[in-house]
Amino acid sequence: MPIEVIPATAEQAPLLDDLLQLYARDFSEFHNVEIGPNGRFEYKALPLYWSESCRHPFILWVDGKMAGFALVKKGSEVSGDGSVWDMAEFFVLRAYRRRGIGTQMAHEVWRRFSGPWEVRVLHMNVSAQQFWTCAISEFTGMDVHPVPFEKNGETWTLLSFVSARITQRTS
Repeated sequence: MPIEVIPATAEQAPLLDDLLQLYARDFSEFHNVEIGPNGRFEYKALPLYWSESCRHPFILWVDGKMAGFALVKKGSEVSGDGSVWDMAEFFVLRAYRRRGIGTQMAHEVWRRFSGPWEVRVLHMNVSAQQFWTCAISEFTGMDVHPVPFEKNGETWTLLSFVSARITQRTS
């Protein structure tokens, strides 16, 4: 299936917000995500993706249909290292999972930003840990060595690697 990973425009913020609702619903299985009084999950950092140059929002399209998103930012959530790229949020609609589409999307994003990367996964989200470990190993051609860490009373897994590849693709 042809995929496109397109930088999201500010005009597409409502689309991303709608996708974030689905993401938060799925994520609430593993993490305490509060629903607002309006019945929606709030992602306060979303507007920053169009006002801060260190943030990059992407929408995933499969055969011309919206299928997911990735939010990338500069700066480690774990060490505070400002040179690290962080996969802040990543989501693929259920209908497109387990078909290699998420891996293709992740690889496309990583090729756009060279340097050190971090992906954080809640320790109890076993399927996400498996996905990220495989996607990163396939991308780097090397084994991944997950490192557990604690944050706000929760156990997370940190996956670190370096992307040396950059593509000039705009899709």
